[in-house]
Amino acid sequence: MGAFHAYDIRGIYGKDFNKDDVYRMGFYLPEVLNAKRFLIGRDVRESSPEIHQQLLKGLTDAGCTVSDAGFTTTPMVYWGTARFEFEASVMITASHNPAEYNGLKISAANAVPVGFDNGLNQLEQLIKTAPQPTGNKGIIKNLDFMNDYITFMKSWTADFSNLDLAIDCSNGMSSLLVKDIFGSAPVYLFDKPDGRFPNHEPNPLDMKNLIQLQAAVHEHRSDLGIIFDGDADRVMFVDENGKFIPPDLLIALLGHYFLEEKGLKGKVIQDIRTSKSVAEYLVPMGAKMEIWRVGRAYAANKLREINGIFGGELAGHYYFRDFYYSDSGILASILITNLFSRFKREGLKASDVIGRICKYENSGEINFRIAQKQEAMDAVKDYFFAQQSPTLFLDFDGYRVEYTDWWFNIRPSNTEPYLRLLVEAQNQLLLQEKTKKIKEIINHFQ
Repeated sequence: MGAFHAYDIRGIYGKDFNKDDVYRMGFYLPEVLNAKRFLIGRDVRESSPEIHQQLLKGLTDAGCTVSDAGFTTTPMVYWGTARFEFEASVMITASHNPAEYNGLKISAANAVPVGFDNGLNQLEQLIKTAPQPTGNKGIIKNLDFMNDYITFMKSWTADFSNLDLAIDCSNGMSSLLVKDIFGSAPVYLFDKPDGRFPNHEPNPLDMKNLIQLQAAVHEHRSDLGIIFDGDADRVMFVDENGKFIPPDLLIALLGHYFLEEKGLKGKVIQDIRTSKSVAEYLVPMGAKMEIWRVGRAYAANKLREINGIFGGELAGHYYFRDFYYSDSGILASILITNLFSRFKREGLKASDVIGRICKYENSGEINFRIAQKQEAMDAVKDYFFAQQSPTLFLDFDGYRVEYTDWWFNIRPSNTEPYLRLLVEAQNQLLLQEKTKKIKEIINHFQ
């Protein structure tokens, strides 16, 4: 079964995992987490009803009390887990993946992520080796806390009525509450939940999925475009010109709220792929930057461990201490929209604001589909080490190798069969030179 990954359980439903697997997951998960009170939510994918049914059956056969929240966003389940003191939760979703995928995002008490290192490994072994479950019936309750969640979200909103917004819900779960947050004024795209994702895949990191939003921004002369992924744990933006804003740069923008407006001082998380522009922007505000691994199972736990203020990732996840150290696309969209509204009142467009942050040329993530990932990574690292000793070397999530005027990160994806490369340099010529050389080395392994 190829559905168990570093952060969650995810794959093509019916191929990588099936309903019998889901039943066994439900039955043995309480044992792994030592939990009996579960919160369950789900997205609108066509396979979600069957997964939902089998998961509930497994949990109740294990004697659990299950509160079923029905259709939710993923961050809503995180919030509900901690807010209502559940011992564990499961969100049925495949997040940004295509319609044929589905999966389970699992949290322990206080919305602590359960990844492969702290529970999914045990669950996988039990599913493979434990005897066929038998048990007694637990209890299923319905739990509707949508209004409570919306009230919490609205408590973060400021007056952004001076902004003309275009918002793409990707036919995903943000559609459930986005209009309660942003009202009727924005131009909305694909704001009806549809698990077939008929208009575009719910992955805003793929530039082809931004085309309709970019067109809407141009047509309506919007100040900002916002796009959510399928389960609303990620959010991304385009500026008034329709240009994609690299999500890591918005970690820097959030400093204006937490460090400047709120006056907080402390640690801020960035992932190993984050532009050097971010630290250079935030450190003068009082931030202490913490570079860590990619993915919620790592980032949320790290933010909790260091009691960080907030953090973010290149993939559009933003984590908040005041959101139980979890990520929320909706909360991030509120705070970021508030800030762009503030800067517009000061005479700055979105592109102006980002221009103040971004100081380097960046390749964006480049993907290579190769089998010999580790060998390729080592070959790239060894080549540049032989040329010159780096000023910084990190090896906890692939390799980040820094020099005075450029750096790169090369890492295997934890969710897809790719080797990922990102290069940043002080100028375009140097960026092209270094990127070309790295590609040449990697291509020897294809």
